[in-house]
Amino acid sequence: MATRRSTKEDEPVEGGSTPTDIAVPTESMTFTVALPVQVHETPEDEAAVSIDDVAINPDYLSTAGPATTTIQLVAEDVAIMPPPEEEPVIPALPEPDDVYTRRGRQRPEVASTPEPATMLTPERLIHTPKRKRKPAPEGFLQRLLYDATFRLVNVGDSYRVRERKALDARIGKPFEGGTRFVAVLTRKGGVGKTTISTLLGMAMADVREDRVIAIDANPDRGTLAERIIKSTRATVRDVVTRAATLGTFTEFQTLVSRDVTRLDVLASDTDPTVAEAFDEDDYNVVADMAERFYSVVVTDCGTGMLHSAMKATLQRADSVVVVCGGSVDESRLASETLTWLESNGYEGLVKNAVVALNTATHGTNLVKLEEIEAHFQSRVRDIVRIPYDPALATGSLIRFDEVRPLTRAAARELAAQVVDGLPQERTA
Repeated sequence: MATRRSTKEDEPVEGGSTPTDIAVPTESMTFTVALPVQVHETPEDEAAVSIDDVAINPDYLSTAGPATTTIQLVAEDVAIMPPPEEEPVIPALPEPDDVYTRRGRQRPEVASTPEPATMLTPERLIHTPKRKRKPAPEGFLQRLLYDATFRLVNVGDSYRVRERKALDARIGKPFEGGTRFVAVLTRKGGVGKTTISTLLGMAMADVREDRVIAIDANPDRGTLAERIIKSTRATVRDVVTRAATLGTFTEFQTLVSRDVTRLDVLASDTDPTVAEAFDEDDYNVVADMAERFYSVVVTDCGTGMLHSAMKATLQRADSVVVVCGGSVDESRLASETLTWLESNGYEGLVKNAVVALNTATHGTNLVKLEEIEAHFQSRVRDIVRIPYDPALATGSLIRFDEVRPLTRAAARELAAQVVDGLPQERTA
């Protein structure tokens, strides 16, 4: 409620004087204003932080007005965040080159099952430096330049060295999933089948890191074991009779002879009457034992295709090497060997076969070897020519490092061609 009072006490009277002792009636006016009951309702969140109403004493205020306080605001650098749609992309840290750092080895993943000892490989345990010095080059001029520049200039190996290393890589191809069997055969004797078997086995064993064995499966008194220095009198018959007791490679190794190239040779029976009894079952026993300890088995088959162990040999063979002499009749018999294989269900072996053309036989100089090679090119995968070598003509010991370089190169090429045709992984 608002009240307004008006009086006439201050109004002047006629004559310019204002009497002070004259009583003047007083008039008053009253105004009544109806206000709303509640103008503003304070929200609960504001009421929780509001300041309680306190009555102010008017006498407390100074006539000069309330005291003032000056606050100086200092501007500081404030980081401006980008809008949400433009969030900065933080690049990921680069992956370490290996599991070892300066702070220590990262914790490896632990297998859920106990690991065998074969899992502790050099590749897993040995720390390989990030930068590895390029190996010293091989070759006279290349090595001379390398040494003259204090190992600063390395132009790499010579052309011949690169070819040799490429051939070694082909021969040393690793296999997975079991043993690979190679059968060396022909329908005619006297063409150098045992010599080719020995050279093939030596070329493989000299390069490969795993084990290679050559088995003499000739029932007609084979001579494969006589091409190396023998260290035992044991034969395939001993393996058959003692198969149940041969549990380790050390025990089996007492029955074979080892060459300096690390080729193991298992001899055939020396008694022709006993050798004739070496049949399909006996060969399977020997082959099963060889599968336990060797990656490659070279089988020197007997003369002909119908002897007792030939069926088991061909059933296990992954590849065959057909030995051909450098004469008309020898080349025809080698071609008939392929025909016999095709007609007896071994077409796959024929397509994957390699023909070893032995030019050390009689009459080679009078025959067009190019025509023989052209004939077999249409039937098999490849042909390798083995040159004449006096060290092989005697039919006795073969020392791989003493044969002529051309002969050794031909044997290595034959080994590479054979390994190229062997499956790296077993599909079945």
